[in-house]
Amino acid sequence: MSVPVGQMIAVVRHVLRERWRGNHRYPLVLMLEPLFRCNLACGGCGKIQHPTEILRSHLTPEQCFQAVDECGAPMVSIPGGEPLLHPQIEQIVAGIVARKKYLYLCTNALKLEEMLPHFTPSPYLAFSVHLDGPKEEHDHAVCRDGVYDVAVAAIRAARKAGFRVTTNSTLFTDADPARYRRFFDEVMALGVEGMMISPGYSYEKAPDQEHFLARQRSQSLFARILENAPRRWKFNQSPVFLEFLKGNWDLECRPWGTPTYNLFGWQKPCYLLDEGYATSFRGLMEETSWANYGRASGNPKCGDCMVHCGYEPAAVEATFGSLAGLLATARLTLFGAPKRPLPPLPAAAPAAPLRVQPNGLHALPVLGQSPVAIAAEPACDRVA
Repeated sequence: MSVPVGQMIAVVRHVLRERWRGNHRYPLVLMLEPLFRCNLACGGCGKIQHPTEILRSHLTPEQCFQAVDECGAPMVSIPGGEPLLHPQIEQIVAGIVARKKYLYLCTNALKLEEMLPHFTPSPYLAFSVHLDGPKEEHDHAVCRDGVYDVAVAAIRAARKAGFRVTTNSTLFTDADPARYRRFFDEVMALGVEGMMISPGYSYEKAPDQEHFLARQRSQSLFARILENAPRRWKFNQSPVFLEFLKGNWDLECRPWGTPTYNLFGWQKPCYLLDEGYATSFRGLMEETSWANYGRASGNPKCGDCMVHCGYEPAAVEATFGSLAGLLATARLTLFGAPKRPLPPLPAAAPAAPLRVQPNGLHALPVLGQSPVAIAAEPACDRVA
């Protein structure tokens, strides 16, 4: 695990304070989406499928700061869209860092190298670069050739400039364990602080619905990728969550652990599902029917989900919820995971062939899709 000591202390302090107050539902990471606009059109993305007027809009720095203060989480993640397209992203980052929140700015890195002079290195700021695997797999996932090379160059430039850098990888059903093990070695050789990994979630509006991972295949896949993981691999995630990915630790989703604030308000119930909005963080916590979500609820939208934004908070809860959990986490951290027999790897469903559209737009109609997000960018889709 490669989480900075200061961040770990901030999280532990926050958890203990909330438990002392008798709160069983509390945020750990604010998912702050200041815009949905992007300079890529990834086939698995469910965040850019909005009308033109929405894609042209963005939150003001003041709206962002109000959400950070209202939520009170010790960490903030800025996903997208592509945050570096926001005209005031420097102000947003500076204001959050000034509040001593641990900020992870997620980026596809197409603009990162040119934007580095606009930011100041800080222990509170990390660039989380989106890398969905080796070069071929990543460029395929983002539907544009050459993006992997740009991202790698940007990572090197950011590290040379003194910035903290992590990576964020979403794996899909056709991932090859051997290739991803080599990929993890390559990423660590770039000098990144740590890696974050997660199975893809099937956004309803995503153009490509064929490559999202079902739970059983997720567990089998991650068990193979993480088998006897070498010490040189550093993950910006808890060891409990990694064991959960492998099917060795039972966790139940805690969607309130990563509340989302965006152009529409506080998204119910989580970053992945869009089922209404609250006008305040307190309203989100009090008005959301939390029992209707998570695998235990029987909600079919939650049955296969194993994404970090719902289960990392559960891993933190498992760690600090009991002495046994704390000791088990300590053993995993110090000695690694015990070796277990690998579960069978279910066959992946056959994928339709890849087709790149010459006009840069998706081949299949997608609700609300706008050329503001993807015009002039090579895009891909699956042929029905």
